[in-house]
Amino acid sequence: MALYNFKKIAVVPSSKDFIDIILSKTQRKTPTVVHKQYKITRIRNFYLRKIKFTQQNFHDRLAQILTEFPKLDDVHPFYADLINVLYDKDHYKLALGQINTAKHLIDNVAKDYVRLMKYGDSLYRCKQLKRAALGRMATIMKRQSSNLTYLEQVRQHLARLPSIDPYTRTIIICGFPNVGKSSFINKITRADVEVQPYAFTTKSLYVGHMDYKYLRWQVIDTPGILDHSLEERNVIEMQAVTALAHLRACVLYFMDPSEQCGHTLEEQIKLFESIKPLFANKPLIVVANKVDIIQLDDLASEKQAVLKDLREDSDVTVMEMSTVTDLGVMEVKTEACERLLSFRVDQKMRSKKVDGLLNRLHVAVPKPRDDKPRPPCIPESVLVKRQAKESRKRKLEREIELEEGDDYVLDLKKTYTEIPEEERYDIIPEIWEGHNIADYIDPEIFDKLEALEREEEIREETGMYVVPKIEFTETMREIKALALQIRHKKAIIKDEARVNKQSRKPVMPRTAGAKVRDRSVSKLRADMEQLGVDMSGTKDAHFTKTKTRSRSVGPPVKKMRMDVDKGQSSVATRGTRSLMKPPRNELGVKDAAMKKKLAKIAHRAISKKVKKYGLKGEADRFIGNKMPKHLFTGKRGIGKTDRR
Repeated sequence: MALYNFKKIAVVPSSKDFIDIILSKTQRKTPTVVHKQYKITRIRNFYLRKIKFTQQNFHDRLAQILTEFPKLDDVHPFYADLINVLYDKDHYKLALGQINTAKHLIDNVAKDYVRLMKYGDSLYRCKQLKRAALGRMATIMKRQSSNLTYLEQVRQHLARLPSIDPYTRTIIICGFPNVGKSSFINKITRADVEVQPYAFTTKSLYVGHMDYKYLRWQVIDTPGILDHSLEERNVIEMQAVTALAHLRACVLYFMDPSEQCGHTLEEQIKLFESIKPLFANKPLIVVANKVDIIQLDDLASEKQAVLKDLREDSDVTVMEMSTVTDLGVMEVKTEACERLLSFRVDQKMRSKKVDGLLNRLHVAVPKPRDDKPRPPCIPESVLVKRQAKESRKRKLEREIELEEGDDYVLDLKKTYTEIPEEERYDIIPEIWEGHNIADYIDPEIFDKLEALEREEEIREETGMYVVPKIEFTETMREIKALALQIRHKKAIIKDEARVNKQSRKPVMPRTAGAKVRDRSVSKLRADMEQLGVDMSGTKDAHFTKTKTRSRSVGPPVKKMRMDVDKGQSSVATRGTRSLMKPPRNELGVKDAAMKKKLAKIAHRAISKKVKKYGLKGEADRFIGNKMPKHLFTGKRGIGKTDRR
């Protein structure tokens, strides 16, 4: 559709839902906390914001409804009349006008209360003005309840309407009910219109699409029309009349000569004459359907007389068709498309656009000199060559296939005339192990093969491939038997070792790794006396291990601590700290003034980490409080927001 896509119109909520949506959005999107201690300007701005926000949301939503619904003055006349038939043009315009009025009223209410808000001198008065403004806006929307409900029903029905393009190639099918219109559209398009053996099965317009000459065509199936005045026609019939009146299309008027539709042939002709003004300036084809029951030529004489005037009319083409047997279906489709194409070309030729194109084109048409016929002249030599060529013409495979029928087998190798006939059907691989065999063909391969075969024959004749017969002596037989026994014995030993590997382990003898002890007390005493050491007082010395072991003193720090006098250790400074190890902040510092200065520097560095970087102390890591105070205490009182 060129101007509107009715399926994209947004849902129109009811008045209650409309108010709930807008007020909920105002509550969510604007601030919600205000206190009487605030400045009065701040309180006014708080409530002004709510009024303006609500008014803007109402305005935007109502403007969206007015924009999305089609305006009858802007759309194609076909859609304007169709909306008038389906929904009543006056009611439709009135509903949209009421919505537009409600939009302006809400804007005026907001403007008035914004002006009054500057006189609000307390939180209570500002709040009451806000409530009054929002209440009046809601009241205005409540009064639009019936209009919103009506527009939602129109939207739902518009979304179900078929998408009809008023400007494309169109075929319209019309006629009495139950004459076969829906069956025809199901035959020629991809539409699936319901077909039943009773009248008014089709209650609205149906659209199908088909292709002809690489062009897309739309076929419109209209509801049945009865023969009475325009004022008495119902909504179903008026849809068909609207389509016939406004769409530039080829019209197919269906008739039922068998009169199975419930209407006589005279009534069908009378209806055709009554709606004939709608067919003006349109290609027209009268289709006589159901000719599988009775054909036009088989009708009675009085029926033939009724059709006589119709057949003699030059503007009307009468065609016979049967949707049951498909007789004439494609002929009717082709004729309708061709007539519409030629009609559209004629219409464009009459328009002003064609003049500019024709001025650029110049078609030269040669004029004959006289009445003497001058047929094309072909030389005799050319004719002889053509005949010779046709006589030498080879029979095509298609012709051979038609001659032989089912016995035909495609044989392409018979045309390989360059290969000898006995070799044509040899199977030769073209590619072998990734290599092209044609690259390795030697033209002298057969000569070389014969030379090789002759050499092999000479070698066989001279006995080159004969295996000499070896005869064993007695000594060789004995050696062979002994070797066999040795191999057999080694195999048995290997198998036994494999079996006993887990159960038998080598045992180390007691005396194999023992060393002779050459140490003793007497030997030690004699060795020391030879070195000049006096060993006279060592008779009671214990040179052997005793059961009680002396307690080890420990690391050097503990030894030093033991060596220090007991009196001095009791007066040791800094508690139990070792006297030999000074504290860490005094290491390497000799002067007392320097110690004091370093302490100040360290304190300054630690305070910088704590204040600026938020660290607990000197450490690089910082693990915050598991329970921050502001999350686990009660609400702050008024004026307690210093932490922010």
